[in-house]
Order: sequence, then C-alpha cells, then structure tokens
Amino acid sequence: MSDEAELDAPPRETRVRAPRRRGDLVRTVSRGIGQTLMTFGLVALLFVVYELWATDLLAARAQDQLTQQIEEQWADEPPTTVPPADAPTVVAPESAPAPAPGPAAESVRVDVGEPFAVLHVPALGNDYSRVIVEGTAQDQLDQGPGHYIDTAMPGQQGNFAVAGHRVGRGSPFVDLDRLRPGDAIVVETGSDWFTYRVLGDQATGDFGSDPSGIPGQQIVSPGDVDVIAPTPGGPTTAAPSDAYLTLTTCHPKYSAEQRLVVHARLDGAPLSKAAAPGGPPALDS
Repeated sequence: MSDEAELDAPPRETRVRAPRRRGDLVRTVSRGIGQTLMTFGLVALLFVVYELWATDLLAARAQDQLTQQIEEQWADEPPTTVPPADAPTVVAPESAPAPAPGPAAESVRVDVGEPFAVLHVPALGNDYSRVIVEGTAQDQLDQGPGHYIDTAMPGQQGNFAVAGHRVGRGSPFVDLDRLRPGDAIVVETGSDWFTYRVLGDQATGDFGSDPSGIPGQQIVSPGDVDVIAPTPGGPTTAAPSDAYLTLTTCHPKYSAEQRLVVHARLDGAPLSKAAAPGGPPALDS
C-alpha cells in the first residue's frame, strides 16, 4: 500500500506551493524599508561626522600650512626699522630729492587663494589666530577665513570684509556671536598691526547705539550685500566714511538661511611690527 501511495503521489517538482500569507508579505516589505532607512541613516551620520570633524581636521592642517607659508613670506620681505627715541633728527637739504614713496595702499593686490594677513580675536581666546586668504569661494573658505575681493585691505579707508564658516571646515567664526561692543579685533600684516573695535555702546552692550549709526552686530539675509559696502549699510559705489572691518558667517549654527555680521572700526593708527613685534596691547585685553 505504501508503494501505491508513493506511485500515486505527484512528482516533487510539480507540487503547488501554498500561497504566501498577507502577513508574511507585509513583514518582508517592512523589513526592506527598515533596512533601507538604516542605510540612509548611517550615510547621513557619516556625512555629519565628515562635515563636523573631518573637515575641521583638514582645515587645521591647511591653517598650519598657511601659517608656515605666510611666515616664510614675511621673512623674505625687507625689514622695517624704527630709529631709537634718542636718535638725532637729520634734516635733508632743500635740494635733496624726496624719497621715493612706497606703494599706495590701494595698489596692494593679492592673488586669489594666497595668505596675506592673520586675524586675532582676544575675546575668542588668547590663542585665537586665523590666517586670512584672498577670496571667498569654497576652495578658499575650506582653508580658513577669506577676504571679499575688491573690498578694502587692512588699515585702508573702506571696509575690510572677511567671511568664514560657522560650523565645519575649521569653524573659524563659530563663536562670532560672543563679540561685544568695544571688543578688539587685531589684523596682523607683514609690517603692521591694525586694531579694530566692535561698534556699539560699550557701557550698555547695545550694538545699535554707535554714533556712526552702523550696528556692531546684525542678522541679515544672504542677499544683503550692502553690509560689505565701503561704509557698511551704505551704497556700494559711495566713498567710504572711515576704515571698517566686517566679519560675516552663517546663521543660525548648522544653517545657511541667514548671515551673522559683525562690524568694527579702526582704532587709531597702525602699529609697526618693528616697534612692537609682540603686537599691540589690545592682544592682551
């Protein structure tokens, strides 16, 4: 009888499988969606790690290279000497030709991507210093703060405007919102120190109470380019009213929806590095 049953049974490969239950199909689809979401989540996490930490390491390495480059560049420049205070004054005869003037400030030009100054902000730490490069394209901002092309150079009449990332790529301006009216921003060049002071009322901390009418800090849309005008907030084609410095970065943190802007004004004459190689007193404030 068992032999007959074996003979009557259909071949194994022709047997019809029972239809898959609906619950099994739902579980399979849910499992696939879950795995896909986990994969996307892992990719997003790796991207955040890259943006917040890996780019900081790359920017730190770039800053080290720029620091070495600018120090070598400055070392190759002709030294500027300051005569001692008791040195006798030499009066040239009237017939003597006047000394040849140095290059006008307006004639100073820097190639895009080249370092040319160092930014010191004591309020953000005694060791805060960032090499500034020419240009504000992504390639330049990946290395550190970048100077807006065609704005003033350090110490010039006009607006020396600098952009920097808020988060990632070194995060040079992550704490820009900590600056207060009167805080010093020192710009170092090959020959001089320039001290700027954040605009506003030092006594009250009100950014909007500066006699110039220019706010020390403001939040604007990315299209408000008048913040880097020769006089901040003024016409882009008008003559400057003073020597200013403007720092711009993204706002709020982790977003590029708006711009955080800090305005400062040159405080006094430049200080020669020959006279003060360690920098102005503002560096210790």
